Amino acid sequence: EVQLVESGGGLVQAGGSLRLSCAFSGFTFDDYTIGWFRQAPGKEREGVSCISWKEGVTYYGDSVKGRFTISRDNAKNTVYLQMDSLRPEDTALYYCAVDEYYLGSLCLRRDDWYDVWGQGTQVTVSS
Repeated sequence: EVQLVESGGGLVQAGGSLRLSCAFSGFTFDDYTIGWFRQAPGKEREGVSCISWKEGVTYYGDSVKGRFTISRDNAKNTVYLQMDSLRPEDTALYYCAVDEYYLGSLCLRRDDWYDVWGQGTQVTVSS
């Protein structure tokens, strides 16, 4: 059974940093995509960043480019999202999700393709 567990959320002041973790298990795929998404109250889910596991190709949403960095640790089966220069508009519930294929540039736009989702971790940025 594929499982994803997010952690690392919390309350931070604007300009601060947080690092989210997505630990996963039960994968039997040759290559796959792991994405970070977020959803604020009253808003649609938004693709934040994603990474292909085998090659480490990364993509970022326009609103986080230059501030967030996605990375992976193959030995720990964990994907990280380093979030710097946080803004109040980054406040949301952050989810990681996995798709069993390499999605390429569609990884941020096709959240409906992802197979398994974590439970989410709340990030709150105060002004």
